[in-house]
Amino acid sequence: MSDISHFLDIHPHEPSVLREILRRSEVLKSQLKAGEVDRQMAGRTLVMIFEKPSTRTRVSFQVGFQQMGGMTVVMGDQESQLGRGETLADTARVLSRYADAIMIRTDDPQKLQDLADYATVPVINGLTDASHPCQIMADVMTYEEHRGPIAGRTVCWVGDGNNVTTSWIHAAVKLGFTLKIACPESLPPNPGVMAWAQENGGDIQIAETAQEAVSGCDLVITDTWVSMGDENPEMRRQVLLPYRVDGALMAQAATDALFMHCLPAHRGDEVTDEVLDGPQSVIWDEAENRLHAQKGILSWCLN
Repeated sequence: MSDISHFLDIHPHEPSVLREILRRSEVLKSQLKAGEVDRQMAGRTLVMIFEKPSTRTRVSFQVGFQQMGGMTVVMGDQESQLGRGETLADTARVLSRYADAIMIRTDDPQKLQDLADYATVPVINGLTDASHPCQIMADVMTYEEHRGPIAGRTVCWVGDGNNVTTSWIHAAVKLGFTLKIACPESLPPNPGVMAWAQENGGDIQIAETAQEAVSGCDLVITDTWVSMGDENPEMRRQVLLPYRVDGALMAQAATDALFMHCLPAHRGDEVTDEVLDGPQSVIWDEAENRLHAQKGILSWCLN
């Protein structure tokens, strides 16, 4: 239904909508820090479906919705009829009669789309194998807290061209910053997403080496080399070894560049301790802002 405010990905939304979500996130964070109570979700219920394990997504959505006065219900796939063959369409119809919003963290993006197609309440993408939009909203919020507007800046992605990379590509196009990507040839960003970015005027650059990508950039981002369900973990580690973010690589970035990682981090693989715990790292602010960004998303979807 076109009048339902789903948050399934970054790219379907106009920049003004993304900016409104970020504004709401900032306001809600300021209110919380000031001890003010915003109970805009009082009397409302959020159902969260987890087909993949989660720490930050689960806790940030649950705590955030409860801070705003709402109630949450958490379901794993083996705790519901989804794990026994009920369709997403039927599940969506039923949950829409009970809840005011649904968040799902799953593998196949088609499951997310099926849920949204049949739900009569907002559906939020908590992660799929294709994208991770909530994470990038928190990341952009974090960068702008530390360095001001991200528009016109240069962001660098180093590592696997995965679902988080996709959402950074979407954000670069919508929010007007340059994105430089360094990935192994065997683990490239989604070609369809790259084509979309080119068609929509995005400044997305593929670098031959991590050093080339990081050179002079304002923000360096990486992610775990081996995610849940990835095959041949040792092969992936060997392929990604030249993309490890260490002190020498960070030194190629701008002097005031920040480092981000969506966590969990595998210290010594994709990033070294000296970077993860170093002065340029804002990973804990980034993790905290998942809470505030989820609240901003929920506020926009339901208001």
